[in-house]
Amino acid sequence: MDKSISVPHLFQPLTIRSVTLRNRIGVSPMCQYSAADGFANDWHYIHLGSHAVGGASIVIVEATGVAPEGRITPGCLGLWSDKHIEPLARIAKLVKDNGAVAGIQIAHAGRKASADLPWHGGAHLSEAHGGWETIAPSPIPFGGELTKIPRAMTETDILRVQNDFVATAKRALAAGFNFLELHAAHGYLFNSFLSPLTNLRTDEYGGSFENRIRLLLETTRAVRKVWPENLPLAVRISAIDWMPGGWQIEDSIALAKLLKAEGVDLMDCSSGGLVPEAKIKVEPGYQVPFAEKVRHGANIATAAVGFITIAKQADDIVRAGQADVVLLARQMLADPYWPAHAAKMIGYKLPPPNQYARAW
Repeated sequence: MDKSISVPHLFQPLTIRSVTLRNRIGVSPMCQYSAADGFANDWHYIHLGSHAVGGASIVIVEATGVAPEGRITPGCLGLWSDKHIEPLARIAKLVKDNGAVAGIQIAHAGRKASADLPWHGGAHLSEAHGGWETIAPSPIPFGGELTKIPRAMTETDILRVQNDFVATAKRALAAGFNFLELHAAHGYLFNSFLSPLTNLRTDEYGGSFENRIRLLLETTRAVRKVWPENLPLAVRISAIDWMPGGWQIEDSIALAKLLKAEGVDLMDCSSGGLVPEAKIKVEPGYQVPFAEKVRHGANIATAAVGFITIAKQADDIVRAGQADVVLLARQMLADPYWPAHAAKMIGYKLPPPNQYARAW
């Protein structure tokens, strides 16, 4: 490649701690609902490996349960036992062998757990049909098809969940992942503690902003102690609830500052998902302003998500300093080779895999 050709901002590398992303395009964690007992299989291997081949800089494995009851559905991935390590290690190696950073998002679904597969309707499952008890900060059901009333967590439950995240982080490291993300968005457990709409507790984990963020902050601190100093740690948040009286962007900025002090390197800024009645105006780049405000307000690296589909749009986001990375989801499902195609659209060429050199 002619080195005199300027590299678009979208394709400039980014180093976070000891890990270098080859460009600014990543693959968001996207649930595939295709696991059995939490185990990754050939579907996940092909799905995730294709994105590394396609030129993405980081490929993040879907929300992976820290406990069986932390899965969204019975088809979700898990890493609550050492037996789950080997198939995920195979995926991490494939991703890294093809030039991308291997990331994984670890999660607990809280009151949105125990749901059926989306193509079976997605409603809460009864115990007779393979469902399980759900937990949350307060006994408030999500609503819609998710009708179960969750059990309000005791302090014993809180400690167990924290320990589950720490143990899962250790297994993610053993599996060879070099980027870890904690899921605190979309109405799942951490998010439901953060928002005053779903956290009605009166103990040290509810009420004030400082109390509502306590679980996430304590868990992040504990995870950072076992996650190597030289590897990046990220947190995905819902930057706003899209509801009056709910979590606001100012809360996200304040939280990001505190998480940065605990060793978090990147805030993955999504939004919504807490309550079904939220009114969200979905349009191209609709969540990018959240990443921009958190990036500048907390002086921390951010990832932008949400209806990013066009190469110039993605390049403009990075060039304008709105975010450090763009994470794509549906667009990557439609085109696993989107990074290579996007490069061409803005007058750049990615080095192809040797096997695909004749096509690129």
